[in-house]
Amino acid sequence: MTAYERVVVGTDGSPLAVPTVKKAARIASRDDAGLTIVCAYTDVPRRDDAKNTATLGGDTKFSQVPGWEAARLAVDSAAELAREEGARIEGAQLIDADAATALLHVVKGRHADLLVIGAIRDTSIAGRLLGTVATEVLRSADCDVLIVRPTSDDEIGAPPESINVTVEATE
Repeated sequence: MTAYERVVVGTDGSPLAVPTVKKAARIASRDDAGLTIVCAYTDVPRRDDAKNTATLGGDTKFSQVPGWEAARLAVDSAAELAREEGARIEGAQLIDADAATALLHVVKGRHADLLVIGAIRDTSIAGRLLGTVATEVLRSADCDVLIVRPTSDDEIGAPPESINVTVEATE
C-alpha cells in the first residue's frame, strides 16, 4: 500500500463533498499526510453566465461555486469535517477558475501524490460531449486520483418524502 505525503481534496460545499472530504481526511490521517482543501469559484453571476452561454456560446461555470463567500463557507465546512477525521490540514485555497484547472494547479504546486474528488455519473449530453471535471482531472493529473461516488441517497441528499394530498371535488 502506498503511503501518501500530500493529499489534495476538492470541495464545492454540496452534499457529495461530505463523503469526499471525509475519505480524503481519513487517508491523510492514516498516512500522516498533509491535506489541502481546494474550492473553485466564480464571481460571474449565474444569470450573466447563462446569458453568455446562450448568446455567445460561452463556457458554463457549473463546476464552480458562485462567489467567494460561498467558496469560503464550503472550505470552512470541509476543514471542520477533515479535523473531525483527524487530518492535518496544510492549506486551503479558493481559486477563481474552473474546477479541473484549480485542482490540477494546486496538485502541481503542492507536489501532491493523491487527489480526491467527488463525482456522480453524468449521463447528460453535455457531460458526454464536453466531459466532466473528473474526466479532465483523470486525463491530466500527475498523481493518483481517487474518485468518490455517492453510495446512497442519504449521502447526496435523499429526495423529499412524498406527500399525499387528498383533493375533494365540489359541485
